[in-house]
Amino acid sequence: MNTKTIELDRELAAPGGGAVIGSDEEALAVARAVAAKLKENAAQRDRARQLPHDEVELFSASGLWAITVPKEYGGAEVSNVTLAEVIAIVSEADPSIGQIPQNHFCLIEDIRLEGTEAQKRFFFDLVLKGTRYGNAFSEAGGKNVLDIQTRIRRDGDGFVLNGRKFYSTGTMFAHWIPVLALDEQDQAVLAFVKQGAPGLSVVDDWSGFGQRTTASGTVIAENVRVSPFEIFHTQRSYDRPTFAGPFAQITTAAIDLGIARAALADTIEFVQHQARPWIDSGVERAAEDPLTIAQIGDIAWRVHAAEALLERSGRFVDIAKREANEETVAQAAIAVGEAKIATTEISLLAASKLFELGGSKSTLAKYNFDRHWRNARVHTLHDPVRWKYHAIGNYYLNGVKPARHSWN
Repeated sequence: MNTKTIELDRELAAPGGGAVIGSDEEALAVARAVAAKLKENAAQRDRARQLPHDEVELFSASGLWAITVPKEYGGAEVSNVTLAEVIAIVSEADPSIGQIPQNHFCLIEDIRLEGTEAQKRFFFDLVLKGTRYGNAFSEAGGKNVLDIQTRIRRDGDGFVLNGRKFYSTGTMFAHWIPVLALDEQDQAVLAFVKQGAPGLSVVDDWSGFGQRTTASGTVIAENVRVSPFEIFHTQRSYDRPTFAGPFAQITTAAIDLGIARAALADTIEFVQHQARPWIDSGVERAAEDPLTIAQIGDIAWRVHAAEALLERSGRFVDIAKREANEETVAQAAIAVGEAKIATTEISLLAASKLFELGGSKSTLAKYNFDRHWRNARVHTLHDPVRWKYHAIGNYYLNGVKPARHSWN
């Protein structure tokens, strides 16, 4: 165990500080140590909707938020296989905290793909020093998720930003808040705005019944001034083949895998120590009930199949990152789509089976086991898995490549 891992047992690190992780192996070791700390009061935080300010400081100070910074700028640039596993490990402990840096990782890739050399040096250096990026991408209302009303317009030697965002996961904890807006040519751009900038408001009004402590509320921009240096032309990442879409999706699937793992672990623990066997089983313990045993076996193999598909999809995303073209990006999108189906379905199934196998006692409020299903149900609504089936079938049957956007 390395020094960084041991130091996690000390007091929480001060905001703004951050360790620098140097390898995939170190990232996984640190993730396991961080997850052990995050798990301690996860059920209580969910029950009380207690925002995890201290826990986020611990998480980001560990260096995990910087593990995808490119090597040439001082980061570990871990593989996407490793990143997905890191997210799954943290999400098994607390999926709300696992989701908070999801868009932060996507923004690091936006910087890498579309930033100038000066922007890369500046914004990557901030990440290595412990800076957290939030997000203000989606909007409530509109005919679909791409119906963006937030606007940015030229004003003198800078820009002025106006709009209202929702589902702004992690923004309460962020140092910078990138806001998605349309410019005067209706092109999508990201405007990086510092937390506390004049005209920028962050409202903690997220009331979803799952992922309750992600602080996925509202961001309001009223005549916020932005310099040209803080603008990234993110639409270009989809005008040409890049791995931006599959990357965004693999981080989402990893969160759902973490939820499934947690639900299975709690099911096994409860069946072993709390549940009762059914009267017709003829056994003394629930763990000896043959039908319960079969059901645990069914859930376990599905979790492991989802793990294998997620790992496989990470290898495809790594290929698309190294050599982005129409075919590699499509292959990555399809592989991640297959993993997304598996992680979505097993997270919901495992969270529901917990109660079936645990019995009525498992529904008691003191256990708060319903958080697994609530978290899975809310997070898997990020984008409809039914369209993954369509994309996969259309690719294999008709050779149609998935549309390029953040949901493929």
